[in-house]
Amino acid sequence: MATASTDRARAKSRRRAELIAAAARLFAERGFTGVSLEDIGTAVGISGPAVYRHFASKQALLAAILVGVSEHLRDGGAAVLAAESDAAARRDALIRFHVDFALTDADVIRVQDRDLSSLPDADRHRVRRLQREYVEVWVGVLRTLEPGRTDAELRVRAHAVFGLINSTPHSVRALRSAPSDDDVRTILEQLARAALAA
Repeated sequence: MATASTDRARAKSRRRAELIAAAARLFAERGFTGVSLEDIGTAVGISGPAVYRHFASKQALLAAILVGVSEHLRDGGAAVLAAESDAAARRDALIRFHVDFALTDADVIRVQDRDLSSLPDADRHRVRRLQREYVEVWVGVLRTLEPGRTDAELRVRAHAVFGLINSTPHSVRALRSAPSDDDVRTILEQLARAALAA
């Protein structure tokens, strides 16, 4: 009996993850308003109404995507701080972490940029709070490396690096002969370090 219950829980968790991934892809392609629950269900092989077994609404699905990725970034940044003690090593690990995120979750970045305003106020405020906490992880590391700069300057530098890293996967994919993800990763890491040092 316990095994059947565990199997059902695993299957439900798997289906939820599939729905989140499909919704992120479709929202990135068509925008939040251009996608129906039926579209999302079809993408994972279920009916639109069956999506309600996992999410109360399309907005709840959008919230799962954007709150989830914001928690992932904040927690990943905290994990970098826990794993590294040297400030330069922390900076480099944060850059690697963010580049990996941008290359892996390019669809989510696009959804965040375009559809954040479609979230209910409470979820939007939660996303913004989590994002501020992630920025402050970077600011703390940069402050150690550049104690002469104000926190406001360091926040601008962090946001500029996010912009550089986040926008590149989309523009690179549009190139006729796009470089490999490994090449893009190397270029982004080099540029991010140079931008922070400028």
